[in-house]
Amino acid sequence: MSLHRLGIATHGPACHEITSEVADWLRSIRAADGVVTLFVRHTSCSLLIQENADPDVQVDLLAWLNRIAPPSDHPTMGWITHRDEGPDDMPAHLKAAVLPTSLQIPVEAGRMTLGRWQGIYLVEHRRHPHRREVVVKFQAG
Repeated sequence: MSLHRLGIATHGPACHEITSEVADWLRSIRAADGVVTLFVRHTSCSLLIQENADPDVQVDLLAWLNRIAPPSDHPTMGWITHRDEGPDDMPAHLKAAVLPTSLQIPVEAGRMTLGRWQGIYLVEHRRHPHRREVVVKFQAG
């Protein structure tokens, strides 16, 4: 069993692809067959496996997330009571509640078994820069 921590600098809402960083780490530890687990240690961002061929997919995903949870200063969001950390904070928690904060991916012969167009993303939901940490664990199977 091996454990690694990935640091990701974010600068506002975006999808940050981390597939290559995870693949590089698996190569560096000479992973064989098993499973890799990723866990983000924050409550206002998410992890996601999504298409990595067309960047419009990430644009549309972020637009959809903003439609379902706009900033708390939006007229439709008057019901939000948690406002201490700015108008993007509670909506970020809502977005993180509908997207996963952990992922498991089978690994075969040291390579993740992702589909051809699949990538691993950290999805930042906050407006301001953050330093996010993803814990990555490989367990041989």
